[in-house]
Parts: sequence; structure tokens; C-alpha cells
Amino acid sequence: MRHVTSTNGTRVTFEVYGSGPPLLLVHGSFSDQRSNWEFVAPLLSRQFMVHAVARRGRGQTDATIGHRLEDEAQDVAAIVRSIDEPVFLLGHSYGAQVALAAALELPGRLRKLVLYEAPWPNAIDAQAMAGLEALGRAGDWERFALTFFGDLLAVPAAELEGLRASELWPPIIADAKATLGDLRALTRYAFDAERFRALRVPVLLQTGSESPREIYVTDALAAVLPDVRVEALPGQAHEGMTTAPELYCDAVSRFLLQV
Repeated sequence: MRHVTSTNGTRVTFEVYGSGPPLLLVHGSFSDQRSNWEFVAPLLSRQFMVHAVARRGRGQTDATIGHRLEDEAQDVAAIVRSIDEPVFLLGHSYGAQVALAAALELPGRLRKLVLYEAPWPNAIDAQAMAGLEALGRAGDWERFALTFFGDLLAVPAAELEGLRASELWPPIIADAKATLGDLRALTRYAFDAERFRALRVPVLLQTGSESPREIYVTDALAAVLPDVRVEALPGQAHEGMTTAPELYCDAVSRFLLQV
């Protein structure tokens, strides 16, 4: 683990492995700097020097209460500034919103940006959030995760039961408390696609062909970003890096390494 201190005073840790041009990975919710990238890390590290940030409450990064999405963007920007050359930046889900916000703070420091299904803040309405808050207060993190995946992400029941029975489930439950902090920050975030119209860096917006596209900001960003492409991973949903790691890495590497 390496660490930096963010401009907001937070200690932020990250892992570094592999060789090649630097690639900073920003994980999503219900995961950390290892579990989000478990199946793609061996592939990406063949071509990139991977920097995998542990966001708030993960790894040895400070666990904070009441932080904003913008605070986590500052954390990511601090890591990018600690690297002595321009960086590829990649974010998944909530981490994609964090990476996108960080990109605005990093003119000249980014080579390219990859975002996988950054969610709309209003994808979780007040009633749904109240239900998740109640489960959090009760410490019922299993039901919290089941409700999020089943009711909000519309994961089919059979697929969700398969996930629950797999070795992937315990890390999801372990991260649920930190994820509640993510959801609080996301629902307070004032996303405006127009803010990114002047983002002068090539951007790849990834989606899963089976995902409910309307809950992600993909199309809103595609309409305003000056240098953008959209690519759907066939047969995949929100966790393409886990369900199809080779397909995912091929798409990422092809975009990042093409001249």
C-alpha cells in the first residue's frame, strides 16, 4: 500500500502493480481496490502499471462520515498528481462518477478516461434510500445488499441467488456499510452533464448490453463530451469486469493503447 494526503486532509491509500503506462482504477460500491478488479488485475498488469485506489472506508484509507462525492474526486486527483507522468483513469459505477469529477480537476494530467456505467444520482429515490437507511441502522447488511441489487439494479432473482451462493458474496456484504456512505454522497451530488462539455480528453463510455441503460448517465455524457465513444459489452450487465474479464480488458486496452 502507498498513500497520499488529499487536499481535504484525508489519508488515501492505493496499491500499485504491473508495468507499463500508469492506469488508475477507481472501484465502485460493494467492492474495494481488490475485489472490484480481482479477475482483470492479472490481465491489466501485463500492459499497465496499475494504481488501484482504496476509496473512503476501504483498505487503509480514512473512513469518513458525511463526505461528498466531490471529496472523493479530490482523493483521486491527489493520487494522479503524485504520479510523475500523465495517467489513464478508469472508474466503475459510483467510482465512474468520482473519476469523471476528478477529471475536471486534472487538466493536462490525464491521457484518456474510461467510465463504466456511472449512475444517475436520482436513480435512488427518497423512498428507496429511506429503506436502505433503515436496513443500515438495523445492521442488516445482507438484506441491504439484496435490496440494492434486486430492487434498484433489477438483477434477476436467479442470478442474484447465484451471486449470493458464490465466493463473491462475502466481500459484498463486508463492504455494505461503506457503500451506504457512497449512496448518501451520490444522492446529494448535483450532476450536470453540461459541466463536462469542455473536458478535452478522449473518453470511452462502457455499458453492458443487458443493463437498464436509463439509470446511468452514459447517453447524457455522450451528447456533450467532445471526444467520446460508447461501447456496449455484449451479454454483460453492470459487472462486466467480473463476468467477462477478457472481453472487458480487451475493450479497455484497445481504447487506451491505440494511437
